[in-house]
Amino acid sequence: MQAASAVIVPISENTQFQEILRIYQAQEKNLLHVKNRSISDRLKRIKQLEKTVLAQRKKIQEALYKDFRKPAIQTDFSEIYPVVAESRLYQSHLHEWAAETEVDTPLVFFGTNAKIVWEPKGRVLLLTPWNYPFQIPLKNLIAAVGAGNVAIIKPSEYTPHTSALIKEIVSSVFPENEAAVITGDQNVAKELLNLRFDHIHFTGSPAVGKIIMAKAAETLTSVTLELGGKSPTIVDETANLQKTTRNLIWSKYLNIGQTCIASDYVFVHQSIKEAFIRSMIEQTRKAFSDNPAQSNAYCRMVNARHYARVKRLIDDALQKGAKLEDGGQTDETQNYIAPTIISNVTPDMLLMQEEIFGPVLPVLTYNQLEEAVRFINAGEKPLALYIYSKSRKNREYIIRNTSSGAVCINESLIQNGHAYLPFGGVNNSGIGKSHGQWGFREFSNEKPVLSAWNAPSNLLTPPYGKFNQTVVDLMLKYL
Repeated sequence: MQAASAVIVPISENTQFQEILRIYQAQEKNLLHVKNRSISDRLKRIKQLEKTVLAQRKKIQEALYKDFRKPAIQTDFSEIYPVVAESRLYQSHLHEWAAETEVDTPLVFFGTNAKIVWEPKGRVLLLTPWNYPFQIPLKNLIAAVGAGNVAIIKPSEYTPHTSALIKEIVSSVFPENEAAVITGDQNVAKELLNLRFDHIHFTGSPAVGKIIMAKAAETLTSVTLELGGKSPTIVDETANLQKTTRNLIWSKYLNIGQTCIASDYVFVHQSIKEAFIRSMIEQTRKAFSDNPAQSNAYCRMVNARHYARVKRLIDDALQKGAKLEDGGQTDETQNYIAPTIISNVTPDMLLMQEEIFGPVLPVLTYNQLEEAVRFINAGEKPLALYIYSKSRKNREYIIRNTSSGAVCINESLIQNGHAYLPFGGVNNSGIGKSHGQWGFREFSNEKPVLSAWNAPSNLLTPPYGKFNQTVVDLMLKYL
């Protein structure tokens, strides 16, 4: 694999950044060796990573609790299990995904055969977020390693305990010239982006995604951007309200709403608005009691900055005439915001203009389904769209007349964990896909290889005469 210029701009003289460059160069030197390792050898690393993760289960739970009081069971099913499941999926299917694929030969190419080879892209940078700070880095690492790349992970500085543990786990499984974790703030990320990678995978906000994409454009580096936006939910008059609200409480308040595919607002048919809100309040009490601050199932905002941001959204809405249906309690000493439901929402309110990324659910109403669809289509294409309905006609209408990264019917969030579905957005909500086979493809170059034993181009070699013209005429007519 041809190594391009390693550094785009001079890296800082700071010793930490010199360490970044040292690791980067070590991986660059090891690139061909890693690229040519067998699929079985790649899987050995992935299996060892899974084994290490399971052995560190208790420490992972403790790290997530220290970072934002994430309940241990949530850590198990939303952080540890996805990594384990991805590992097992690769162990079952990587040989199949990585196999060379022979393709048919058109008659005009008689004398040749062709195949598609999956080639590692090479040097991969994984810029990962704080909201699922264990799951996302390691799932993407599995995909990068499965495809045969070397990788550097930059985890979020907002979850320092989890980031430190990821570094410990990765360094115990991989030599640093194969995979390494580099911790630090946004200045570290900037220095990493000054290096030339072959692929950058970023998970975060659309605003930062644009910066990543602009930086990658300087060297025409390919990117995967897993972004976010305002993912809507539509609840029509045929929906089972008890099942719907129970599911919405689970999905919206998992991780205290700090989930890129959580419902950002809900459209409810006008005829069931009051019943919907009553059921939401009832299900909230069942899930978290009358005092969610004391619940062992409810975590906290990741830091004071994000606490203040979400509180500002609530305050702005109430000042502009929104109605607080439930919740609204806050405690800045704990970065605590209660499960909050707000109605009488208008488009000029900040919580309808910004991605909420917190435990606040705005409720809007519609009379005709076209109204909800028109509103959704007026905004950016969301990462996910949720439909709660028994009406096949209504479901199909929404699917056909909207665009989103994914659609989930009578459930929320779980599409993200489906092993045989791609995950990703559309335009503002993301570019490229991840998970399973799609992750493998994203970190690979789909390279065509053509071999000839009797070159068809000999029939078209100058000097041109009647024979050449006859060949072209036959091609145009029959081939």
